[in-house]
Amino acid sequence: MASETGPRKVTHRLDVLGFHCPVPVAKTRETLETLGAGSVLEVLADDPETLHDMPLLLARTAHQLLDVREVDGEFAFVIEVVG
Repeated sequence: MASETGPRKVTHRLDVLGFHCPVPVAKTRETLETLGAGSVLEVLADDPETLHDMPLLLARTAHQLLDVREVDGEFAFVIEVVG
């Protein structure tokens, strides 16, 4: 999660805890479309399917998945908005 200037700072947060597929991915896609390049979005989710679905979503975009963390069944995806 480091860059040439150090760790990326989260600039936006999306909480989709309690929602199941396809809501977390759909809301992430909608949110990414509203953010400018260089923004860093943290998505909080607890649906285990997001571990599979989120990388698939990002593979179809230029956005970069910087980090994925799991604590007590909750997942945090850190995504850098590109372009």
